[in-house]
Amino acid sequence: MAAGKETVYIKADRNVEVTDPCVKLGDILSMECANPTVLPKLKTIKLLRFHGVDKKTQNRVAVSILKVIECIHAEYPEIEVQNLGEQDFIITYEEQQSVGGVWHILKTSQVVLISFMGAAFSIMAFNNDVGVTKMFSQIYELVTGTKSDGFTVLEFTYSIGIAIGILTFFNHFGKRRFSVDPTPIEVEMRLYENDLQTTLIENSSRKEQELDVGTKYPTGSHRS
Repeated sequence: MAAGKETVYIKADRNVEVTDPCVKLGDILSMECANPTVLPKLKTIKLLRFHGVDKKTQNRVAVSILKVIECIHAEYPEIEVQNLGEQDFIITYEEQQSVGGVWHILKTSQVVLISFMGAAFSIMAFNNDVGVTKMFSQIYELVTGTKSDGFTVLEFTYSIGIAIGILTFFNHFGKRRFSVDPTPIEVEMRLYENDLQTTLIENSSRKEQELDVGTKYPTGSHRS
């Protein structure tokens, strides 16, 4: 199946999610070639197939870009492949599932409730630890000359300030953002994802479970 001396440029993200158990190159790669007739054929080349995947079985595999190049050269030996993306990446298979509206609302409500209670407990524990109530009482009595009843303008503005500070720090309220910058949670989640992906790839390579040149999915060797 010669296609002439063409150059194809490929780019893979660090983590790719697919919903079809039969994974083709077009599902996981961005591809470009000067010959437009070559690309559709390259995108249909099969890379691997997930078999009998459920929650207790493997639905994630680390893949070397060399395996992709091997698959391309198996069909088109004359094509030159230039990789512009990751050298190793992860393919995750997730079956398409329709999320029920009621179940989704229940899960969201549970997360919101737990987060609210945890945040409230943390704030109260901090206030109790540093003695905010006593300090506000002393400041109020020093400035006004009257004894504080426990709920003054200091407590009110402090409560408003906490809410404003939280909104400013997390950079959004509901679906509305206050700026285009990512939120601290998004930054931390991205760092966590990068560390997780690096660990998965390194573990797969160490245990010889990575889909590489000359191997087929799944592999069975386990090297500690």
